[in-house]
Amino acid sequence: MNADRRRGSWLIVAGAVAALVLGIATTVLLAGTGASRHAVPAAWRAPGVRCSAPAMPGTVVDVAVSDMGPGMMGGAPGGYGMRLWARPATVSAGLLSLRVVNTGATVHEVVVLPLPSGQGIGERLTGPDGKVDEAGSLGEASRTCGTGEGHGIAPGAVGWTTLTLRPGRYELVCNLPGHYLAGMYTELVVSR
Repeated sequence: MNADRRRGSWLIVAGAVAALVLGIATTVLLAGTGASRHAVPAAWRAPGVRCSAPAMPGTVVDVAVSDMGPGMMGGAPGGYGMRLWARPATVSAGLLSLRVVNTGATVHEVVVLPLPSGQGIGERLTGPDGKVDEAGSLGEASRTCGTGEGHGIAPGAVGWTTLTLRPGRYELVCNLPGHYLAGMYTELVVSR
């Protein structure tokens, strides 16, 4: 029985190492060929993605929005373990496209807001509806399988928007009720 446990443990370790080596090899191959330049990063794709973004103009920023889904960590908006992050986090000023993939289990969106001097991300006040003030918004991706404003990006789907940004600091937020308070924001720095 002890030998069976050791053999099972060895197989688990061997499988994990093989998956890691395969992942690294695939990343190196794609980076070398440039094949991943216009694709949503594989690690951000949710199973069953129903659509993909077209080729987009300008610098492409991949944005992932995610949550742990209902029923986990309390099942309330503040307890979902929600996240929003962008890659790259620093881009040059000018035309850029945000390609947003929802890897979570609930609907999300991304709104682009300028960050006032001296203000950090996650410091905006929320109203009684659990949302931040969108005054001054420069654009948003909230349409399932489409560009611009809509009713949110469905789980497993992609949404996108293209805009022109000047040098400065911007906060990308999911502004559905309670999502900002749950941690769905990140900074995008636009340099000269």
